[in-house]
Amino acid sequence: MLKAAPQAREHEDVPPITALIPLARRKHGLTQRDLADLLCEISQNDSVTREEVSRWERGKRIPGPYWRAWISAALHVPHAEVDRAAVVERQCRRSKAETGCR
Repeated sequence: MLKAAPQAREHEDVPPITALIPLARRKHGLTQRDLADLLCEISQNDSVTREEVSRWERGKRIPGPYWRAWISAALHVPHAEVDRAAVVERQCRRSKAETGCR
């Protein structure tokens, strides 16, 4: 139990990625489609769609390391924060009933 306590405090100030992406996206005045288009443009990889952005925001999927790096660049959020937000989302999934996460 002592090992779990520091982890919980470490991620306390970081929202899950399901909240981080839409907050940052809206801050920049982007729609889900705008974000998908921007990710495709800057990554030169056209495999992300508006539907995929929606899945990330609804918690149906967690973006992998490749897309987290591009999300960081597109939304001007530090890469480490995006990675921590993905960890927080995974922790929320594991402890749904206990923490009240989605």
